[in-house]
Parts: sequence; C-alpha cells; structure tokens
Amino acid sequence: MRIFLQSYLLKFEIQNLKQIVIGLILGIDYEEKRKNINFLVETYLDNTEFIEEMLKLTNLDEIQLFLKKTIYNIPIREGLLYYIKKKEIFVLEAFLDQLYYTRLRDQVKRLNKKEKIMISLLVKYKTEVYNLNVIYRGIINNIDRKLLSQFLVDNYLFMSEGILDSLLNLPNVDEFISNITYYLNNTSETKQIFLRLNLDKKHIIRSIEEFYFTYYFKKFEIKVDDIDMFTISKILEVLIKKEKEIRFDILPRVVKIIHKKFKMLKKL
Repeated sequence: MRIFLQSYLLKFEIQNLKQIVIGLILGIDYEEKRKNINFLVETYLDNTEFIEEMLKLTNLDEIQLFLKKTIYNIPIREGLLYYIKKKEIFVLEAFLDQLYYTRLRDQVKRLNKKEKIMISLLVKYKTEVYNLNVIYRGIINNIDRKLLSQFLVDNYLFMSEGILDSLLNLPNVDEFISNITYYLNNTSETKQIFLRLNLDKKHIIRSIEEFYFTYYFKKFEIKVDDIDMFTISKILEVLIKKEKEIRFDILPRVVKIIHKKFKMLKKL
C-alpha cells in the first residue's frame, strides 16, 4: 500500500517536471519556476533534492542528460524531440502522463487481496478518464489519430479497446459527447445504481471525472465493521478529493499563465 501511494503521488512530481521543462522552453527565470513547484509532494516522495537540482538546469540538453538514468528518460527524450520538430508540447505531456498511468496499473499487481479489490477499480477508473481526456484533447486540437493512439493505456472499465478506437476516429467534439453519453448511460453497472452522466459542455472532462468518482464511491459503500476496507476507503477518498482541489482549483491558474506565455513565444 505504501509503495502504491508513492506511485499515486508521482502524478504531482510529473506535474513539477512539466513545469520545469516548459519553464525552460519559455525562458522563465529560476524564481518564477520555483514558485510553481509543489515541494510538499517531493517531501513525501523524499525527492526534494532531485527537484532542486532540476530547477538549476539552464537548457533542454541538460534536462535530458540529468534524467537519462531515471524513469523519465524515454518520455522526456521523445517528447523533446517532437517539440524541437513541431514546436508542440502535447506529445511531451502525453508521454509523461502515459508513464504515470502505466506504472499505476502495474503497481496494482503488488497489492494484497483487500487492497486490490478497491484500488484496481480506482486505477481503472482514473486510467479510463485519462484515455478519454487524451482522445478529447486530440479531437479539439486536431492531433493525428495514429499518434494519439500511442498514448492510450491498456486498462479498461466501461470503455473497451474497441470503443476507444471508435471514439478515437470521431470527427468532432459533438460526436464525442454524444457517444460518451450513450456508452456511460447504458452500461449495466451504472444502471444498477441509477447513475446518469449529464455533461457540462464547458467542462467536459470534469463532468466525466465526476461521473466516475461518484460511481466509484457508490460501488464501495464500506461497512464500518470491516476496518481494513474502511481505512483504505478513507485514505483514497482524501487523496482523490485533494487531487481534485489541486487539479481544478490550483493547477488551472498556473497552466493558464504558462500556456499564455507559450502562445506568445510561438508568435515570435
């Protein structure tokens, strides 16, 4: 469980890594880059020195060399190669996100029986939201679908590999919304608990994630007399709620500023 939680928190280290790399691309100074770093998660991961050293690096070549013997080597190498060719950071972010969800999926195999019951479903739901987000971003940004398919993670809850392939080839967001709504509202699992998806077109992925979140906790209405399951449930509930706060309230403000600067840089 402890090892799994470390892998779960890796999401925020990856976000730190993105902030540093994108900051270098944009020419953001050391102090401003440092303000955007979540040092608390690095303390939990015992990786503060790692991030502090990364912040001192001054160019992309140094980043690649520094990360060569880490789990981030291939995503960073391939992502930066694509950026150099296309001046697009989507692939860099996608490779890093794919690394995270793949590692999370693989960690489930190491859990004990009770942990696995709850956590395998959690990982499936979070991976499925990730896959849907990749497809959605690909559609709205007109990313090559063959390239996009490389970033999907082989782990499914409601959406089979075949369904994801069909979503991948949809021509526009309206078709995506229509298909997602149909699939999620017509699965036997969601019908059994009277759960329906009502998509907010301004916040499509947030709506989808809220749907999965609700399903997950309805699925596990833990009895208080099962202390092990109750404890696991409460740990995961705190993690998920805190993650939602970071992703939907804190990160969007930072990302908005960075993307604005990135667009300005591309115009130069």
